[in-house]
Amino acid sequence: MLRFIIHYGIHFIVPIVVAYLFFRKDFKKASIILLLGIIIDIDHLWANPIFDINRCSVGFHFFHSYYMIALYILFLFFKKTRIIGLALIIHILADVTDCFLAQLNL
Repeated sequence: MLRFIIHYGIHFIVPIVVAYLFFRKDFKKASIILLLGIIIDIDHLWANPIFDINRCSVGFHFFHSYYMIALYILFLFFKKTRIIGLALIIHILADVTDCFLAQLNL
């Protein structure tokens, strides 16, 4: 249960907090963009099974691959893609945390 709360807390609470702290002027728009980082989970639909509680998404699914993560980091260096890159990095951090917690059997 703790793993679930932490994982989904990072997916849904952290983006709103980041939007509030760093994009207060455009809080609603920034919140929506940051929350939409979860869209990269569409790659779970290509896996069999679609959801496996014990599978680490990072390095397994296409949009969670190390090449794509490098692209998301690259997005941070350009003003037009910075918030999208931030949304995707927050998503990856949530999944990395989940992988770590799974290794601890939490």
